Amino acid sequence: MSKKLNPQLQHNIREDACCETHLEPPQLFCDNDQVTLCGKCFQSQEHKNHVVYGIQEAAENYRKLFQEILNTLRMKLDVAKSILTDEQERMRVIQEEEQNFKMMIESEYSMQFRLLSEENELKDCKCDSNIRGVSLNHLNRFATELEEKSQEMLQRLHFLGRENMNKLKESEVKISEQLCSLQRIISELKNKCAESALTLLQNARYDLERSESLLLQCLEPARITDLSSCQVRGMNPMLPVLQRHITLDPETAHPCLVLSEDLRRVRIGNIQQGVPCHPGRLDFSATVTGLESFTSGRHYWEVDVEKATKWQLGISEDSADRRGNMPEASKVLLTGSLMGTSYTFWVFPPLKKVCLRKQMLKVGVFLDYEYGQISFYNVTERSLVYNFSSLTFQGALRPIFSLCIPNGDMNSDSLTISLPHVPS
Repeated sequence: MSKKLNPQLQHNIREDACCETHLEPPQLFCDNDQVTLCGKCFQSQEHKNHVVYGIQEAAENYRKLFQEILNTLRMKLDVAKSILTDEQERMRVIQEEEQNFKMMIESEYSMQFRLLSEENELKDCKCDSNIRGVSLNHLNRFATELEEKSQEMLQRLHFLGRENMNKLKESEVKISEQLCSLQRIISELKNKCAESALTLLQNARYDLERSESLLLQCLEPARITDLSSCQVRGMNPMLPVLQRHITLDPETAHPCLVLSEDLRRVRIGNIQQGVPCHPGRLDFSATVTGLESFTSGRHYWEVDVEKATKWQLGISEDSADRRGNMPEASKVLLTGSLMGTSYTFWVFPPLKKVCLRKQMLKVGVFLDYEYGQISFYNVTERSLVYNFSSLTFQGALRPIFSLCIPNGDMNSDSLTISLPHVPS
């Protein structure tokens, strides 16, 4: 820059500030060395090739930089607050999930032992005392195996739950510290921007670099282990014995649904004018119930969901009108939905996401009326998806099948009820 000084700079310089070397008021600011200069300092060889501004110009440059960083810091502060809130919510959720998995594991193994015990009792009635003794020994061994599997699964669940909680607590501490740092820097920069030119330029680069380093710090939620690895593997061998021949009730079918002649398959037909549609959200009002109803006993059926991208299966109290309209409170449901390339699964009530990512091809539904239990199985993987226990039923229960009404697009989704397994 030119060695001639602008006379107007004199009006912007504090009269009481002087160069320590030449005892003259500072007029310039060296950006390289971060120092103020008087006219004589500026003429020296030391600052010959440095970037030098007038004090007011330098102050305004830094003020603009501080304002830009302030805006970015405020956005990062909002992100940090959001992540902290999410981490605290995740702590609550994983505690709830761990408790739910614990109840499911205990309930499933209890059901398996109960079914085998009753099967054993039926066999004993037809056998002599020697065979009954062998059968009892077999049952005791099986009970021991179930107990060992249950305890092993519960221990793994407890370990993962504790590990996840520790990760979330560490993340909470880390994000809280970053939150405090962000709030402190924001406050300091805000005050600095309100200062006079000379005061603002003091430690300007240091404040700038410190703020930028804080922006570079990564804000990420903790990576925790999915509890789906604690799912109960294997299905009770008694379930095929309990499998029922389920058919669909045409009288309860939604107008959008088309049923097959054998009443085992349902698909979306032509969407009629006047049928309500809800753009932007999934509409599972296209429902049909099973013709069969249950007021006692144990029952099991399987449904092929491979050709459906959005579906619901479950059980409903037999309080529906004849067009399939029923209150949500009377249903127990499993929902599957393909969003892009990912599958999500939910259960109800209450609405809760299930830890599964792979597509299910066939779903098994088990009902134990007396014990108030409803279980959903991934038949292909032979694993428990979710179960509800200690439910209270009143009156008849029916299987329920729902497909999502498309928002104007063609839809070939269909559900097919499997025929009962033929005993070999």
